[in-house]
Amino acid sequence: MKKLVFASVLFMSVFFAHAQQVSINVNIGTPPNWGPQGKDDSRYYYLPDIDVYYDVNQSVFIYESNGKWTRDKKLPANCRQYDLYSGYKVVLNDYKGDTPYKYHTKHRASYPKGYQGKPQKNRGEKPKGNNGNSKGNNKGKENNNSKQQSANKDHDHSNGKNH
Repeated sequence: MKKLVFASVLFMSVFFAHAQQVSINVNIGTPPNWGPQGKDDSRYYYLPDIDVYYDVNQSVFIYESNGKWTRDKKLPANCRQYDLYSGYKVVLNDYKGDTPYKYHTKHRASYPKGYQGKPQKNRGEKPKGNNGNSKGNNKGKENNNSKQQSANKDHDHSNGKNH
């Protein structure tokens, strides 16, 4: 009788442990609605118009700020008017690590601002009056104020250094 109870407990613990693991794996790394359709297995997007990465697994943007790479749930202040639904997303399928910016110089050269590859459809519908950032709609472009801020920054990305 003890063997039967022990076997039952062992079976149930293995079953429930497996069920919990499946539930966790399903919830981690869900691409955003503004992400490109059919690319659900990719971890990173590069947004060439604003020179920012997006980590799908951690649901954070990765961008350079004051010479250091920053991870944040929000876009940098000068990009908050950017329309994530209309802007082009480069899906980085060839990189599996934690620092996609290691190849930042290559990404900027291959996908300059304004880059348009194959046509993309978003995973979800764009909410009315929303650009994916809970801000206004600017059709995938930065607002004039952020362009002026960007122009005033001393950004020399041509030096080939990895940060």
